[in-house]
Amino acid sequence: AEGILTARGGMTSHAAVVARGWGRPCICGCTTLNIDEGNGVLTVTLEDGTTKTFKENDAISLNGNTGEVLEGKQTVAPPAITGNLKTFMDWVDETRTVDVLANADTPEDAEEARKNGANGIGLCRTEHMFFKPERISQVRQLILGNEEQSATALNGLLTYQRDDFEGIFKAMDGLPVTIRLLDP
Repeated sequence: AEGILTARGGMTSHAAVVARGWGRPCICGCTTLNIDEGNGVLTVTLEDGTTKTFKENDAISLNGNTGEVLEGKQTVAPPAITGNLKTFMDWVDETRTVDVLANADTPEDAEEARKNGANGIGLCRTEHMFFKPERISQVRQLILGNEEQSATALNGLLTYQRDDFEGIFKAMDGLPVTIRLLDP
């Protein structure tokens, strides 16, 4: 999904925390939603009391800042720290005495973290490196395959992981990176 929309919850619910980590827009606790999962239908009660129904694969857009659910696909700009938030963050950077560390599991996550002012990575979850479809199949082969299949899968995963770590360390440019390893 490109965004997360829930009928229950709030800004500290797991969906919101995960969405922030993924850099996805999220609206939690949209009480005007009625989700009929069995029929793949989402009904929204509008401010005037009328309803709008969306079917599976209909496009909607989410404004995570305002909580607006918009019909159709909207043109968006990449997120940026600007205006009053930029001014505030500059003030914070001048006076803070602690570093801000990000959760980042891929080189792309690490680059985004640096763009947003992170002073390192506080948690790199190695298992998240394997979520891409071409990688997860190798993880399954590693676990379920015979000895030869497992060895082949492990070698493939090693290549992915080396490339990912190289990209993460390059993006962090000497800043600290904490890695949670897997226990086979």
